[in-house]
Amino acid sequence: MPIYLCKPRSPWQRGTNENTNRLLRQYLPKGADLRTFSQADLDAIAHELNHRPRKTHGYRTPAEVYADLLNSSDALTA
Repeated sequence: MPIYLCKPRSPWQRGTNENTNRLLRQYLPKGADLRTFSQADLDAIAHELNHRPRKTHGYRTPAEVYADLLNSSDALTA
């Protein structure tokens, strides 16, 4: 499988990563002390983000895309 690495200080090469960071900032402000959040809080944030439709997935959620991959004949096998 090809692997692509982005150049340092080149956020335009990391579109999905930068978008996810922006979405996380809605819940976790920059510099926030993560020790103030319980595991349940963090799990709830992850659940919301994984069940939020994304344009890049044709307005399907990441959870739907992942489930489709697991159910497809293209899923990795051991």
